[in-house]
Amino acid sequence: MLKAHFKKKLPSFELEADITLKSGILALVGPSGAGKTTILQCIAGLQTPSWGEININDKIIFSSEHRADIPIRKRRIGYVFQDYALFPHMSVEKNVMYGKPQKGSIPNKVLAVSNVLEMLKIAHLRNRYPNQISGGEKQRVALARALMTEPELLLLDEPLSALDQDTRSTLQQELLKLQTQWQIPFILVTHDAREAEMLGSQIIKLDKGKQEEIKKL
Repeated sequence: MLKAHFKKKLPSFELEADITLKSGILALVGPSGAGKTTILQCIAGLQTPSWGEININDKIIFSSEHRADIPIRKRRIGYVFQDYALFPHMSVEKNVMYGKPQKGSIPNKVLAVSNVLEMLKIAHLRNRYPNQISGGEKQRVALARALMTEPELLLLDEPLSALDQDTRSTLQQELLKLQTQWQIPFILVTHDAREAEMLGSQIIKLDKGKQEEIKKL
């Protein structure tokens, strides 16, 4: 479960996030520059909120009051970037293995690379490199790497925006299936209101840092 209430001062406005997510997929929608990616980055530890607290499964990962700021690698958060951020010099298998956590895995969530590759239907690509696979396949590799972190929360920053419509529709269904299988909260950033409606069990609309909940379980 994620509980996040924080503020972040940005050049043109102050972003305020107030999120409670037990399970399912939270879709963040809104125009470019509204603060959607900033929310993900603050939760992941890539940016530091100006004030507030972020709590995952009753563990504080950030608190301005208690001066707590857990390092990125210890947050147990998977992050799929918009451009996938795959290493071009590594094979698909090595890209996925890069996400494998160190000691202290979550009980009952220990994954083998082969299992994740099979789950996302990319086992046959294990020896290929990012420049040898399609956009949809790159998206699956990025998801596989994120899952190898054995996350308690998965963050997705417009992961389908660069794909053609057929591939996008297929992967939307795979995301829904994956969330059901994995049973952890997902936060998805998208510009597409239809995609948010299809995937989001909750939807929050952002505009200049202000949020409006437009769909709630």
